[in-house]
Amino acid sequence: MTQRPAAFLDRDGVLIVDSGYPHRPDQLVLIPGAAEAVKRLNAAGYVTVIVTNQSGVARGMFSEETMHDFNRRLVARLAEGGGRIDAVYACPFHSEAADERYRHPDHPDRKPNPGMLLRAAAEHDLDLSRSLMIGDQPSDMEAARRAGVAGHRFTEGDLDQFIRDLPRA
Repeated sequence: MTQRPAAFLDRDGVLIVDSGYPHRPDQLVLIPGAAEAVKRLNAAGYVTVIVTNQSGVARGMFSEETMHDFNRRLVARLAEGGGRIDAVYACPFHSEAADERYRHPDHPDRKPNPGMLLRAAAEHDLDLSRSLMIGDQPSDMEAARRAGVAGHRFTEGDLDQFIRDLPRA
């Protein structure tokens, strides 16, 4: 089986509006064009993977189960618009965690480290050299660089239009 390329997508600020540690159903507000963008990436043959830092868990703002529920809701909302998410990787660790279980000085999964991308590549047989990362923060771009993935910074607007304008998508 041939390795497939992936489209790694940050969550907050790329797929949903970043309202500051979103975790409640009322905070699940899709970025314009998000479902259409995921559908476009699916049609182009990309395995679509969400990679998201979630320090709100470490900070004691919400539980890991709440984070997973929110992510499941997001995947379902994107599917309603025709977009398929193949996997979700979330890093609840932070160096200044209020909850000792989530305290780590520099967790390999916490962007700018590439752990989530590398783990997804190993678990889903992905070709990183043909993959891309869409994020809104410098840490997303650095994680992409460290993983050998083309990084594309999305700051605002319609995500589907942004994807359409990418040279590789």
